[in-house]
Amino acid sequence: MAHVRLFRHYIHLPYVILGLIDFLVLVCAFMLAVFFKYFGDLAFFRENLQFLFPSAVVFALFNLLVMVSLGVHQSRIEDGMSGMMLRTLMALIISIPLCGFGYLVASDWLWYLGSSGTLTSATVFGLFLLGVVRSLFFAIVGKARFRRKVLVLGAGFRARQILEDLKTPFNRKGFTLLGFVALPDEPVEISQENLLNVPGTIHDYILNHPVNEIVVAVDDRRKGLPLEDLLECKMEGVKIVDGVTFYERESRKVALEMVTRGWLVFSDGFTVSSVFGIGKRSLDLIAASLLLVAGAPLMLFTTIAIKIEDGFKAPVLYSQERVGLNGKVFKVYKFRSMMIDAEKDGAVWASKNDARVTSVGKFIRKVRIDELPQIFNVLNGTMAFVGPRPERPVFVEQLSGRISLYSERHRVKPGLTGWAQLCFEYTDSEEDTREKLRYDLYYIKNQSLLLDLLIIIQTAEVVLFKKGSR
Repeated sequence: MAHVRLFRHYIHLPYVILGLIDFLVLVCAFMLAVFFKYFGDLAFFRENLQFLFPSAVVFALFNLLVMVSLGVHQSRIEDGMSGMMLRTLMALIISIPLCGFGYLVASDWLWYLGSSGTLTSATVFGLFLLGVVRSLFFAIVGKARFRRKVLVLGAGFRARQILEDLKTPFNRKGFTLLGFVALPDEPVEISQENLLNVPGTIHDYILNHPVNEIVVAVDDRRKGLPLEDLLECKMEGVKIVDGVTFYERESRKVALEMVTRGWLVFSDGFTVSSVFGIGKRSLDLIAASLLLVAGAPLMLFTTIAIKIEDGFKAPVLYSQERVGLNGKVFKVYKFRSMMIDAEKDGAVWASKNDARVTSVGKFIRKVRIDELPQIFNVLNGTMAFVGPRPERPVFVEQLSGRISLYSERHRVKPGLTGWAQLCFEYTDSEEDTREKLRYDLYYIKNQSLLLDLLIIIQTAEVVLFKKGSR
């Protein structure tokens, strides 16, 4: 299965198909619930479909939106079918009051959403039908013949990087890796079991073996590529793709060790228009304002809890200098989650089970409440709602000298949440920071309003299931 690229962001095609199927199933589930509750006569039901259809569509959209925010479709890979259906049940339950709210807003055309009995029945029908349809879907899509057959040209460093990072089930979603073809005089860093024996040309090989895509992952192209051979393969309908592009598409991050500043210059992406800037700022203000209203009670309770634990005179907030857009330093505000004198000996990396964290701090970190005061950084424009997380100047100075392209993450405003926060756990070491930079560069390269919306929606999964929090 291939990927589709929507507004420069790669989305695995089976997820798109499954999302559309889920939408249709939910529409059918709602119609079934209404049919049995109000109609019972098929001819009468068909005559009134135009009045029922808006309610069914809104029911399906609300449920699909919540499922995306809870990471339902991706959870199939990590949690299996049972975990996926558990999250689906949670999404369907959360959507019931949302549908009720939709009825209050537009009761003149969402008539059938006003019945709690109908919503409950539609939820039950939806859970059952989704389970059946998804089981059939994965039984078909999971077959090897529906995956792209990929051959990698090269067996050096770049090829090994692809093998190591894409061999896990999480990343290998839509392709079957056939093997690697070493070029003459190329240093081989791939194990023998992963090498392909191609006695003739690659073109001869693909004529006798099904290959859909050839990935060119050669360390030094100046030594020559079999261009005529690759052209013959392309004319046979085989897709030829560069190793860096393949890595980015399959992992949704940038291959830090494979890229150069020249690649940054000539690759697509890394473009921002004035229209995008206005749209992003508008999205920041809307999202931050909504979060401020929704989070106000939590912020009040957090203030009270900190005062109860540490005393009335203890500070509730603390500020730190962070590096923002174009390397400019600004102050970020958070609820205090550590002891008052936590950094009396200087700045250190936060770590798992950090002894400096208070009891209240441990909880508010887990559910990300400690980050809520940064809403005001978004509102005053020093941060965006979505972007790379801001780092402290002392760490930026250290990391910029050790990690290639680290300073490029300051080309955009830092964010309250980001692509790296969705895809990778909390960083507490230089190596973790290097991995997170791969995701940050992917975001900067492919940023769009659609990707921002996707990140904002899926941040709910980070909060509810504690992904990446420490």
